Amino acid sequence: MITSNPFAELSAFIAPGVMQAYVVLMILLVIGGTLLDVKHKKSAQYFFEKGKSLKKLAKREVGGAEKIGLAVSTLANEVLASGEFENPDRRKSHLLMMYGFVTFVVTTAILIFGVEGETSGFVSLLWHLGALMVCIGGYWFWFKIRVDVRSEGHQWYDVHLSDLFIVSLLLTTTLALVWSLLGSMLVFALFIAAATTLFGTVYWSKLAHMFFKPAAAFQKKVAKADGSLDKLPELPELTDPIVKERYPDIPTYMGDTPPYMGLGIKREAPTHY
Repeated sequence: MITSNPFAELSAFIAPGVMQAYVVLMILLVIGGTLLDVKHKKSAQYFFEKGKSLKKLAKREVGGAEKIGLAVSTLANEVLASGEFENPDRRKSHLLMMYGFVTFVVTTAILIFGVEGETSGFVSLLWHLGALMVCIGGYWFWFKIRVDVRSEGHQWYDVHLSDLFIVSLLLTTTLALVWSLLGSMLVFALFIAAATTLFGTVYWSKLAHMFFKPAAAFQKKVAKADGSLDKLPELPELTDPIVKERYPDIPTYMGDTPPYMGLGIKREAPTHY
């Protein structure tokens, strides 16, 4: 069952051309929803205008080769490794969902467009594995990480519009696995409804957010490299003799070698709701 194309038997009821047209339609919905989101939030205009304002504050020119290096660093750290998450559990959950989602979507297209020919059983295995990864990471996030009654007061059934993406994503992958197992047309209809909601509501969900985060991370790295520092003040080294001369009272409050100030609010998890 797992190594067979789950859409092959479906072709007896639904023409392959219809299934392929549906995939193309979902792609167009994602593109259209993202463009509408960009227009509504003026994201492109924001990044463009911010880039121009930071360039005026730059202390040095960042060359093309250096920008490529920063782009590769952004791709490796912020995108592929989700380095922006400090919570290790949240990071693992996100990585499971991200790689599972990409695997599931890509293999779905391969299976549907190859439904009339021979499709590798390995692709079908990856399709099931991708859906399972999303379910593991997603339900872990929903019931363990997002639901924090002790410190945040959230309940698992406390659903908002901002949860549209994660809910529709979990329903899509869960129903896909159930449909593959049972072969029920009712479950398949629910699977299609969930998938249509997932890809058709990009304008209202967080799906388009994945395109903006890398751009923001890259711009931040460039701002640090050219010295504009994203319009933030430059933090001096307290042990620098020039800083000590400029601020002679530092040793009075912090000693000659300012100590490590500790974890602060990160010392313990919030448990005081």
